[in-house]
Amino acid sequence: MVQSRTHTCNQLRIEDVGKRVTIVGWYDNMRKVSKNLGFLILRDFYGTTQVVVETEEMMAKLDGVNNESTLSVTGTVRERSSKNAQLSTGEIEVVPEEITVLGKCIYNELPFEINRSKEADEATRLKYRYLDLRNPAVKEKIVLRSKVVAEIRRSMIEHDFLEITTPILTCSSPEGARDYLVPARNHPGKFYALPQAPQQFKQLLMTSGFDRYFQVAPCFRDEDARADRSPGEFYQLDMEMAFASQEDVFAVIEDVLPPIFAKYGKYKTASKAPFARISYNDAMEKYGSDKPDLRIDLLVQDATECMSGCGFGPFEGQTVKAIVVDEFTATRKVIDKICTNVEVQSGQKAYWFKLDENGELVGGISKFLQDRKEQVIATLGLKNGDFVGLTAGKKLDAQKTAGVLRKFLGMASEKHMKQDCYEFCWIVDFPMYEIGEESGELEFCHNPFSMPQGGMDALLNKDPLDIYAYQYDLVCNGVELSSGAVRNHDPEIMVKAFQIVGLDEEHVKAKFPAMYNAFCYGAPPHAGIAPGVDRMVMLIAGEESIREIIPFPMNKTAQDVMMGAPSEVDEKQLKDVHIKIDLK
Repeated sequence: MVQSRTHTCNQLRIEDVGKRVTIVGWYDNMRKVSKNLGFLILRDFYGTTQVVVETEEMMAKLDGVNNESTLSVTGTVRERSSKNAQLSTGEIEVVPEEITVLGKCIYNELPFEINRSKEADEATRLKYRYLDLRNPAVKEKIVLRSKVVAEIRRSMIEHDFLEITTPILTCSSPEGARDYLVPARNHPGKFYALPQAPQQFKQLLMTSGFDRYFQVAPCFRDEDARADRSPGEFYQLDMEMAFASQEDVFAVIEDVLPPIFAKYGKYKTASKAPFARISYNDAMEKYGSDKPDLRIDLLVQDATECMSGCGFGPFEGQTVKAIVVDEFTATRKVIDKICTNVEVQSGQKAYWFKLDENGELVGGISKFLQDRKEQVIATLGLKNGDFVGLTAGKKLDAQKTAGVLRKFLGMASEKHMKQDCYEFCWIVDFPMYEIGEESGELEFCHNPFSMPQGGMDALLNKDPLDIYAYQYDLVCNGVELSSGAVRNHDPEIMVKAFQIVGLDEEHVKAKFPAMYNAFCYGAPPHAGIAPGVDRMVMLIAGEESIREIIPFPMNKTAQDVMMGAPSEVDEKQLKDVHIKIDLK
């Protein structure tokens, strides 16, 4: 018995007829037939129950009571004469002998109808999130999240991982995004930082002698929102393994995640081990993305040679990529929409033509290709009826735009995109270094703490741009769930890796003192990964926006409009932490 209730609003069944019960919940709605007859729907966390009010006295108790007030109803269960097969409680109703208002809703009008809250604009939903969450369709996503996290914990513990929490207040670290800073009251002019990830702490745990660590870790990054990324804070399944290789990490993830996706997911089929493994270079060349959606079977081809000198301006002197789609029956309106979407998402244009049923090149840029028709057909392996999408630009731009085009073409073609499944893959063999687009200088491509393939020998004897790292990404249905790596646990290799980008040993010691010093005391080889919990639940729930599966999300500009955060603080609070505000 909870709060003096005998049953929840989803518990009573035909076998409970005749029982005297007490149920509690929210006044969902009321259909009044007359002054002494009405049908009240009471809703709690678990479901709904119909209460039939049959006397003027009981009706009077509900006069002036607004929807969403909380009530306690005591009465007798009876069989409904008009049953509702759509409801689990649809065979019964409760005839009240006592109705008590437990909590009044003082407003006659709500910001939105509870059961239709998802139709309201996002700003209103976030401001009144406590009402939005009363909607069963919204609430169930948070319940799902709880179940998924519980299943993750259970599975990780079964795999002999130990759950350990790491600090929230730590030092600022160059992880790639902006830190959230916290002023240190007892240390004027100094700041803590909220961790962008528990990266250093989990590696230090490995050097401390722990063998397998995990936690569902909160991470904090001052970065802009996206549909699959929440600003401010997020959670990840953070894990690390001592004396482990890339294969060990893959084996754990391939064993833990697919059953959870298959059990709780919108789609009931998930990739089984081993997941497909695609090198970074192959992913960019074949799929135009380092997070390819393998539900789509279309591949990107190189068309630079056969398009060179065709007289079409955007192709001249550029890399050209092509995607061939057979049995593509889209209308010109649909094709134009695809091209528009590609340009909006990538900032680059897409082009097209067709080989019609008579073997003629038609539509789009076909007039530029007539003098080389046979070469184009042979190079791209075209058959009558094939559609060809094209992108052009510098190699990386052409590849990335082709990746966006591939996605939209796949979505528009039922034949070329699997439905109702989760397709996982590993992207492996990332370059260790790259030339920075803005700096023009040699930079780390991804995680600077990844072990270079070939170790010290590669760093000493290879062109840096030819060195690959034991770095890997986990991708599902075109969404990057995580990056991971075999860590660089050797201080000499670490120092040399930083020297290649112009940073000396003193820089490493200054920026990462604890980790560098710990490695000097004998560190085990170790590897790990950290799949994003929010993104996993988003995929499992089949939602397009990550905010749908977070209980109290911020908006796109990192504001909590419900709580009013961020907010101003008073002068005394600022003085306590030795801060002055300068908003010039």
